[in-house]
Amino acid sequence: MSGNTTKTSLTHHQSVDIERSIDDVVSQPNSSSKCYDDDGRLKRTGSVWTASSHIITAVIGSGVLSLAWAIAQLGWIAGPAVMILFSLVTVHTSSFLADCYRAGDLNSGKRNYTYMDAVRSILGGVNVTFCGIFQYLNLFGIVIGYTIAASISMAAIKKSNCFHESKDKDPCHMSSNQFMIVFGVTEIFLSQIPDFDQIWWLSSVAAVMSFTYSIIGLALGIVKVAENGTIMGSLTGISIGAVSETEKIWKTSQALGDIAFAYSYAVVLIEIQDTLKSPPSEAKSMKKATKISIAVTTTFYMLCGCMGYAAFGDAAPGNLLTGFGFYNPFWLVDIANAAIVVHLVGAYQVFSQPIFAFVEKSVTQRWSNINKEFRIEIPCLSPYNLNLFRLVWRTMFVILTTVISMLLPFFNDMVGVIGALGFWPLTVYFPVEMYISQKKILKWSSRWICLQIFSVACLVISVVAAVGSIAGVLNDLKKYKPFQSNY
Repeated sequence: MSGNTTKTSLTHHQSVDIERSIDDVVSQPNSSSKCYDDDGRLKRTGSVWTASSHIITAVIGSGVLSLAWAIAQLGWIAGPAVMILFSLVTVHTSSFLADCYRAGDLNSGKRNYTYMDAVRSILGGVNVTFCGIFQYLNLFGIVIGYTIAASISMAAIKKSNCFHESKDKDPCHMSSNQFMIVFGVTEIFLSQIPDFDQIWWLSSVAAVMSFTYSIIGLALGIVKVAENGTIMGSLTGISIGAVSETEKIWKTSQALGDIAFAYSYAVVLIEIQDTLKSPPSEAKSMKKATKISIAVTTTFYMLCGCMGYAAFGDAAPGNLLTGFGFYNPFWLVDIANAAIVVHLVGAYQVFSQPIFAFVEKSVTQRWSNINKEFRIEIPCLSPYNLNLFRLVWRTMFVILTTVISMLLPFFNDMVGVIGALGFWPLTVYFPVEMYISQKKILKWSSRWICLQIFSVACLVISVVAAVGSIAGVLNDLKKYKPFQSNY
């Protein structure tokens, strides 16, 4: 009896302490307590380095593997130039977006927890609907692209070993469907991690893996160039004759989409920024993390893309490590592909967590009791709080992305479509419009005109890239049977 009384008393005191902490926060909105931030939520602990690892996980994704092919379409002049252009655009617009995390004052303004929240508080109206459509379709497309890429890398490991055992006599054809299922099952378990800030460890591992396979791809490219004794490729890329004029146009357009995809992370920038502690201001830390991350990734992109093109020239494969430009040493290629798989396991979560949060927030607002948790005691481990809605909904989401990936296993073309459709609205248009609104830039002023010209130019690039990539997907569909991918 006394034990129960003590327990009840402790619980009462704990609840009073929590209430006092929250009351302190509410009564002093511009300050924070030891345990809570100025919005009443638990203290955020993210730093420039954790944000950088999230960005690197999101940016140095499977997109790096298609860059040699992209440069092969554009050539030695346009290829690197376009890559640098996209990196500068990304840094510039990301700084606009970082300033949107807080409405008004960068240190004490109301927080926007998601990209849509920022658009709602700054632009409002129909912009919110369009932002939601583009953001969540883009996120959905990215995780499908990552599922395809991961399965191809898993199949590449098996195929590489098959080539090695048969002394290159067996074509070693196989379906990637079984590997998509394995990847999907893994993601079902990891998708039960409740929040974005709890996957920092997964992002850190994924970031290390991305460097691993990028370095291996670079090293293999250098060895191949040394073996060839010459630098392959031309100033203008694949020449007309090797491909028709129409194919040259489509492939050049698709290459723009591939490069855009390689830099797509604006869609989760606000969510990453919401994990940062302050002071210093979240915007300041995010801008620093962006500059570090984009500098690192662009360096890797230039090295991997250019070295891949130098090694294979016009014959550069659509996926540098699974297109079997490299056969030996087979064990090193296997390590690189295993690193890709591990990285994409983490990247999938980085891009799917905002979708999970959006759906769960919307459903909870309508049916408050649906988020009920059940405490499950696990021997030798801390208790696990099972949320049935989260379990069912997230499992169904992973199954859906896996099935669609099995239906459309076209890595290169899908990458181009996703990159093209998401680049202009999410990386350029909304950040520019929010920047104009926040800074109260006068319409038809020289600054306003420059920003609009910049936005329209990026729109043209996106449209061209989308048309070329969609043409590539339609061409693939002519010779494809559902659920019968033959890798």
